[in-house]
Amino acid sequence: MARVTAEEWIEAAYERFSAQGLAAVRVEAVARDLGATKGSFYWHFADRAELVAAVMRRWEQLETDFVIELVERTGTAEERLARLYDVIVERMGERGGERTLYIGAGADGVADAVARVTERRVSYVAQLLVDTGFDPGEARRRGAAVVAAVIGFQQLAAGGWRAGPGVGTHELTATLLAMTLGREHA
Repeated sequence: MARVTAEEWIEAAYERFSAQGLAAVRVEAVARDLGATKGSFYWHFADRAELVAAVMRRWEQLETDFVIELVERTGTAEERLARLYDVIVERMGERGGERTLYIGAGADGVADAVARVTERRVSYVAQLLVDTGFDPGEARRRGAAVVAAVIGFQQLAAGGWRAGPGVGTHELTATLLAMTLGREHA
């Protein structure tokens, strides 16, 4: 049997996090997924907390850094904001771990990572709004509202709620953009 690398442990743990939340990232369960032993785990990590920290770094990289890099390839600040909303909705299925992450962050020992990522997201949206002409204070308030709305929507969807007919990706992002920019959506 080939030796399982630290990167493979992180990837398997991240897959569990994405599908079922942070509570699913248990050493025994990830070892089973990999066909590895707990001894293999302890070769690479001191404890579960170290693996969870690596999962949080991966989450930040894939769901914040990557998203921002992708959005930054777009034109004006308003176009980047529209693209950001499209990307968020497109990636909603890949963000399953976030559905419960914010609720259990303190208990799971990841509150600092969640706070750092949330601040980065709010600041990014706020800067886009400043770039469209909002004053920094109003941009900050709207940026916080956008991040809260996205997290709330993820939690509603996780609970089984569906927006209903006529509320597809285009409609959802167009409405969110219009609300953020303070304009009515037609």
